[in-house]
Amino acid sequence: MTCIIETKCRACDYPAPRLVMELGDVPLANALLKDPAEFAQEQKFPLTLAFCEKCTLLQIKETIDPSVLFKHYLYFSSFSDTMVAEMEKLACHNIKKYALKADDLVVDIACNDGYLLQFYKQQNIPVLGIDPAENVAIETCKKGIDVIVDFFDAPLAGALASEGKQAKIIHANNVLAHVQNLNGFVAGIKKLLHGDGVAIIETPYVENMIDDLEFDTIYHEHLCYYSVHGLKHLFKHHNLHIQDIEPLSIHGGSLRLTIGHQNTPKPIVQDFLNAEIKRGLTTFAYYADFGHNIAALKKDVLTTLSSLKASGQKIAAYGASAKGSTLMNYMGIGSNFLECVVDRNPHKQGYFTPGNHLMIKAPEALMDEKMDATLLLTWNFKDEILKQQSAYRENGGTFIIPLPSVGVIS
Repeated sequence: MTCIIETKCRACDYPAPRLVMELGDVPLANALLKDPAEFAQEQKFPLTLAFCEKCTLLQIKETIDPSVLFKHYLYFSSFSDTMVAEMEKLACHNIKKYALKADDLVVDIACNDGYLLQFYKQQNIPVLGIDPAENVAIETCKKGIDVIVDFFDAPLAGALASEGKQAKIIHANNVLAHVQNLNGFVAGIKKLLHGDGVAIIETPYVENMIDDLEFDTIYHEHLCYYSVHGLKHLFKHHNLHIQDIEPLSIHGGSLRLTIGHQNTPKPIVQDFLNAEIKRGLTTFAYYADFGHNIAALKKDVLTTLSSLKASGQKIAAYGASAKGSTLMNYMGIGSNFLECVVDRNPHKQGYFTPGNHLMIKAPEALMDEKMDATLLLTWNFKDEILKQQSAYRENGGTFIIPLPSVGVIS
C-alpha cells in the first residue's frame, strides 16, 4: 500500500503548507483486523497536519488510495439514534422550505446506509445515493433507494446531468473532509446542481477542532479541516457561493452550509468571515500551539488512566471509531490500560482495533465483565451513550471523557 506525501495545498496548489503537528506513524484508523494472524503485517503511515498560508486550508500531507479506505466501510450512520433523528428533521424541513415536488431530485453524496434519503423517499421525493462502499450500499438498497456505487467526481456528475438528472438538493454530509480531488468534487457539484438548486454540506468546523483540542478527528481519511474562509476560497474557484451557514453541535462542532449558483449570502456568512479574521483563523499563529496543547492533554489522560489502573479498576473503552484509533495510538493506550473496546455496531464486533489490537465487543460486556470505568472514545455522541448505558452507571460504572479536558462522569 502506497502513501503519497503531498507537497502542495490540496485546494489551491500553493507549495509547502506549514507544519502544525506530527502524530507519528499510525495505522489506518478504520482498518480493523479480523484475526490475530494479521497483526504482524499491519502497516503504519506518517500522519502530519499542515496549514496553507494562501487559502487557509488546514490539511494532512499524506494521501492513501481512497479505494483502500472506502470500498469496504464499517461505519454505518444508522447506528446513531441522534444522527437518524437529526436527518429526519432535516429532510422534513427541506421538503417544506424548498417546496419539493414529485419530480425534484435529491442526491446524497456519500449516502452511507440511506440514513438521510429514506426520509425523502417516505414523502415520495425522488432520491439517488452515491457511495463507493459496496457493502454499505447493500444496506441502502434494502431501503428501496437507488445507489451508484462509485466515487463522486465531475465526470460522474456530467454523465448524470446529460441524462437530465440535475438535483434540486445535493447533500454531502461529512464527506468533504474525505475528498482527495477537492476541485474535481466541487466541479461535480457545479454540474449536478439544478439552476435554482442548493447543495447542503456539513463538515466539522476547524475552530472547534483547535479550541476544544479535537485532535482525534485527524486520521488518514480526513484530509482537510475547514474554516469558512477555506470553504469560500474552494467554492468560489468553481463559481459557487456560500449562501447560508448554520452552526451545529454534532461531531464536536460542525457547520451546515448552503451552497448555490447565486451569490446571495445571508448576513451570517459575513459574520463568520469577520469573526474568523478577528480570532486569527486565517493565520498560522492560530494553529501553532496545537501540538503542544495536545501533548499536555496526553499527559493528563495517561495520568488519569494510570491512577485508575493502580487502584485495581478494570477499564474498557467505548467506540471502535476512527477518532478512537487516533487517540489510543497517539497516546499509547492499549492493553496496558484497557481490557477491550465495546461498540454498538455489530459489523465491528469480533474485530480487533488498529495498532493496539484490542477485541471489539458488544456494549453488554461493560456489565457482563464488570468494567469499573470506560474511556469514552466517541465523545461526540456522549449524551446518547450515557443514556443508553444508564444501567451500567447505576451499577457504579463511570465514564472517562478524554477531551477537551479529562473528566469522569458517574
